[in-house]
Amino acid sequence: MFYALSWSVVALLLAVWSLALWALHALGTWVLTQAGGLATPEAGAPATLPALPDWLAPWLPESWAPLLQSALSTLGPLVQQLLETMPALAGGLTLAAWLVWGLGAFVLMVLGAALHGLVALWRRDRPAAGPGQNRVLVAAP
Repeated sequence: MFYALSWSVVALLLAVWSLALWALHALGTWVLTQAGGLATPEAGAPATLPALPDWLAPWLPESWAPLLQSALSTLGPLVQQLLETMPALAGGLTLAAWLVWGLGAFVLMVLGAALHGLVALWRRDRPAAGPGQNRVLVAAP
């Protein structure tokens, strides 16, 4: 019975692991495929980065604001290219998800084998009672 219980726990953990990884893969694939739509500006409008927020001004020295804005405008084309290639990265995410799932499944199977071994050791240390024997200890005279 303890063998079945330990392997049932491992199977339940494997099911939870598979479901969690499937959900994360679906979310990641959706995010990567939708990110390509962010790269295309609206009809004829040039792609521009937003200005620095007003709440950030009191926290930055005055000389940093133009420097930060120029750095963001320099990074604009790089961000644009990255957003355009995001949908192509979804295939790589599938491969990564399978590799991570396989590694996790392997770890869970090793855990199951270890539990199986522990149950075997525990059962070996207990005295075995035959079908007609009961475990009543009788005091010697």
